Amino acid sequence: MNLTFYKYQGTGNDFVMIDNRQQVFDKTNTKQIAFLCDRRFGVGADGLILLENHDTCDFKMVYFNADGNESSMCGNGGRCITAFAKFIGVINNEATFEAIDGLHKATIDDGLVSLQMQDVNTVEDHTSHVFLDTGSPHHVQMEANLSDFDVKFFGRQIREGAPYNEAGSNINFVSKISEEKFAVRTYERGVEDETLSCGTGVTAVALAMNYIGETEKNHITLQTEGGDLQVAFEKTDSNYQNIWLIGPATQVFKGTI
Repeated sequence: MNLTFYKYQGTGNDFVMIDNRQQVFDKTNTKQIAFLCDRRFGVGADGLILLENHDTCDFKMVYFNADGNESSMCGNGGRCITAFAKFIGVINNEATFEAIDGLHKATIDDGLVSLQMQDVNTVEDHTSHVFLDTGSPHHVQMEANLSDFDVKFFGRQIREGAPYNEAGSNINFVSKISEEKFAVRTYERGVEDETLSCGTGVTAVALAMNYIGETEKNHITLQTEGGDLQVAFEKTDSNYQNIWLIGPATQVFKGTI
């Protein structure tokens, strides 16, 4: 069968996007999903996203990693599917949709897609790193020479080691540029490589840097290899809430395979 797809990217974090409102796509076929995400034999992407109907929301987001397995929340994917939903006429400039971690609100304004993330109630401050879950688990550690750092080598070591082991974690390496800006490079589980950008990752970095006192700002710019993203949030005595991930989301091309 011929499958129509769209390619989207958000600061270089790229996705195969499929309109699955008619349930034409086999979600159990992990080999097919991995093939579509393969950069040499398929379309090529960090993940595959299905847009599906929802009884009470505008749509449902189903996200798969490049290895073919359904995964935890993807922030840039959530922004890209919002842009896709507008393109195919499901929404105008505002959306409420369901993802694997619950309901999300999103808005589109002047080319920027803003996605509301789930509240974060727990941040673990360890000696060498911070750990928190922003829809996906994230290890955050600071590195002085980020531009020359071997993200794939060290990211894989940490991702597969204790305490993460088989379940794994996404690994973020961070360098401070200023009170309002941090450079971030991320090793993503499921992709098993560095990606140009990670939405839940930069969200985790922004909160972690605030939590350990590297910044007192609550609107932070994160410089990724694929471009800049912004994270805004409110800090309370008990948690982080009203968290928004902000940045571009662009359609690259449409095709059939």
